[in-house]
Amino acid sequence: MENKKKNQMAKFLIPSIIGIILFMIPIKYDGSWTIFVKIIADMIGSALGGVLPVLCVIIVTVSAVMSLISLGKPKFITEHVVLKDTFSVSIVWVIVRILGAVFIWLTFLEIGASGTGLLHMITDGGAGGFVLGDLLTVLVIIFLIAALLLPLLLDFGLLEFVGAMLTRVMRPLFKIPGRAAVDCITSWIGDGTLGVMLTCNQYESGYYSTREASVISTTFSAVSITFSIVVLAQVDLMQYFGLYYLLICLIGVICAIIVPRIPPLSLKKDTYLVEGKAMPEKIPSKYNSTREYGVDLAMQRVQEQKGIGQFFQNGMKNAVGMWFGVLPTVMAIGTIALVLANNTPIFEFLGKAFLPLLQVLQVPEAVEASKTMIVGFIDMFTPSIIIAESVTNAMTKFIVAVVSVTQLIYLSEVGGLILASKLPVKLWELFLIFLERTIISLIIVCPIAHLIF
Repeated sequence: MENKKKNQMAKFLIPSIIGIILFMIPIKYDGSWTIFVKIIADMIGSALGGVLPVLCVIIVTVSAVMSLISLGKPKFITEHVVLKDTFSVSIVWVIVRILGAVFIWLTFLEIGASGTGLLHMITDGGAGGFVLGDLLTVLVIIFLIAALLLPLLLDFGLLEFVGAMLTRVMRPLFKIPGRAAVDCITSWIGDGTLGVMLTCNQYESGYYSTREASVISTTFSAVSITFSIVVLAQVDLMQYFGLYYLLICLIGVICAIIVPRIPPLSLKKDTYLVEGKAMPEKIPSKYNSTREYGVDLAMQRVQEQKGIGQFFQNGMKNAVGMWFGVLPTVMAIGTIALVLANNTPIFEFLGKAFLPLLQVLQVPEAVEASKTMIVGFIDMFTPSIIIAESVTNAMTKFIVAVVSVTQLIYLSEVGGLILASKLPVKLWELFLIFLERTIISLIIVCPIAHLIF
């Protein structure tokens, strides 16, 4: 019996520690802070080079064709679990995937690249060219590596242990289970897309309710430290990085406390896709401590494992879902959003609604700053590019750099991933949450910026 306990403890500790090292421990590599998974993905991406755009074209095309075929409900799709989950989607998502395929072929073949019309707008380096060359070619590798290795965090008891230890903190503060702390740390140190992947997996497995999954995906899929550095460097204010990142963390915590308590997130129901998997709210009386309870839950989770075969099967299932479900959506929605941002005044017009608030908060060059407020919903990096080119005041640049990160939800990546997944958040809900986070961020950052500058 003692040997069996030691064996189970080893099965819990070894994979979990490896997962923590791969996904959650920051290391300095090639002059910047990152995580092992990102390094592995970058190495593979560099080795494959020019093959990646072709691979993305194939994946997005297959997704569109198979999704179109699935509308006829052929048996080879409906009777195959993975194919059904991946390609049996509503007509709206079939159209989105077809648009993604059209855009990716136009971009890949550079059709209209030398012109000035609509085709040029789609294939331009600031729209379709950016989505294919800078986003999809990175995501395709990250999805594969992360999906194959995420079971180290998910399937060997780590979330159960962390959940038991932190539920007394996470539940009263943020109204979510303690295990969500792992989602947040994975996003914060590594990448927001990893957090969305992890949350989606937990929701589909029944560990998060509809409300919890909605809250975690829109509130805790934090921006990585690396990307925050890139944004601040763009506005040439790296000397303020310490204050900048402390402020981002402060605003992130305050938003995580407030936003789940107001609509639309407060209106979500605590219903589950799979009943009976969620951890109980209170520790059963037979346990003397949260640690003892957490270890016991972890041991139960370990016993469910059926070997290395199941490990890789779960990983490949995750990868297939992200490849064929998310990449086409990012291509379609990301391209449309960037075309609108680059070629129409729509976001500049919408941003005017923030002008009175910016003036009340005494933000210098408020008119120029207002133009960046809504465009962050499309792409997180765009506000810092706009403000770097159009504003000279350091305080305004600092405010926009902070807000563009704390807004959190942007369609070119994290927002697109949420919409393409089975996470229960609609587009209008994403936009409303984005506006709430923007207002809260401005109210906090502007007075502090006045003290700094």
